[in-house]
Amino acid sequence: MSSTAGSTLTQEETDLHLSTVAAKPYQVVVWNDPVNLMSYVAWVFRSYFGHSKEKAKKLMLQVHQEGRAVVATGPREKAERDVTAMHSYGLQATLEEAD
Repeated sequence: MSSTAGSTLTQEETDLHLSTVAAKPYQVVVWNDPVNLMSYVAWVFRSYFGHSKEKAKKLMLQVHQEGRAVVATGPREKAERDVTAMHSYGLQATLEEAD
């Protein structure tokens, strides 16, 4: 049992809170780097995420010009797998809560 602001939460309230936290969407952010070619980054977005050629190019240009791009959004576990996959492709990627 936990308490917040001096009140005690019931088990049902705690379970609801935990399920709400678990259901929050997360986003995968890919960051610009001086190593990977832009064509390679677009290829990764198409190959791994299944983005269209146009969307992959748009995201790649956003990474290049703005320094970062959100390439996927979803449950935390999936986003964590996506970040790990981006690392395996040699891209810099992080996970953050979606707005």
